[in-house]
Amino acid sequence: MSFDPPTLIARVLTLVIAFTLHEYAHAWTATRFGDYTAMGAGRLTLNPLSHLDPFGTLTLILVGFGWAKPVPINPAAIRRNNPAGVMWVSLAGPLTNLLLALLAAIPLRFSLVNINQPSGAIFPSIGYFLLTFILVNITLFIFNLLPLAPLDGEKVLSHFLPESWQPVLDGLRRYGPMILLLLVFIGPRLGFDLIGKLVHEPVMAITRFLINR
Repeated sequence: MSFDPPTLIARVLTLVIAFTLHEYAHAWTATRFGDYTAMGAGRLTLNPLSHLDPFGTLTLILVGFGWAKPVPINPAAIRRNNPAGVMWVSLAGPLTNLLLALLAAIPLRFSLVNINQPSGAIFPSIGYFLLTFILVNITLFIFNLLPLAPLDGEKVLSHFLPESWQPVLDGLRRYGPMILLLLVFIGPRLGFDLIGKLVHEPVMAITRFLINR
């Protein structure tokens, strides 16, 4: 993985935008369902400092996977207004990343920007920045939909499972973060890159489709 200045600048700018809008979407959607917990916690804002997790941002820059600060919600308050509300709040973040990737792909797909234009010594070319923006946002879209706590996909999955599965889900929530870290950081070193197969290959396929390559 390259760490030259254009690459780092492209990744950092992308992460600031992608993480901020992802978490803002969670907070905004929660308020639409009558839960003002995120607003009270100062998360209904486009200020990146309110959303970025330093360690999660660093790991995404370095290894391709990361996270922001979780947006606090009150599931009971949301469900009082809509039984599927928690699912929609959870989907809001990943779907925002998908939308950002779709918008960034338009100039590349229709050759409005030269994707092969080389970057400068410091700053990335527009084409390189857009490609980085697409890759990171598609990664966040797919990664966050994995059905493992604390990712958004776990809350989406729990909406469709019967009540009898809740004890199983409670156990997975307890150990989910540990399992996730093992899969991301330890698995590849042991030749078991499950996250890479579930995320990297679809990310590349979707990106190629979006930019028509």
